[in-house]
Amino acid sequence: MGYIVVTNNFLCRDRYQDTCEVQFQEDWTYLDVLYRARDLVHAGMKLITHPMAGSLKPNQTPYRSVVLGTGTMEDKEPWEDIMLMENSIDSCKKFLRGRPLPNWPEDIRKDFRTLDLSFIDGAMARAPRRPGITE
Repeated sequence: MGYIVVTNNFLCRDRYQDTCEVQFQEDWTYLDVLYRARDLVHAGMKLITHPMAGSLKPNQTPYRSVVLGTGTMEDKEPWEDIMLMENSIDSCKKFLRGRPLPNWPEDIRKDFRTLDLSFIDGAMARAPRRPGITE
């Protein structure tokens, strides 16, 4: 098994759909992406990217992508990824409580998609070519 990209960003889908599995739904929210990534972690996948990578908060951007694989770039216990996912979901809920996501115009949404893709591109450039193998 290779990498899985969980995303609501069609730029990430388009970039990675030919090189790894992509789980994409355009109508997923930031929180929906985190829930799907959490479910995969509970099923045994490992986080390759931090679920809340970057400086954009869940009440600022509608887009989120998370990369998972059969291995990680560092040694860690399985429960660490589970805790990271659960804490990220809790944090996301706190950010969204009382501060809903603005209805951004398309030009700003395009910028957010591009930023999200850049986080994933950076992580994939550093990721081992074969998940589960530390190179």
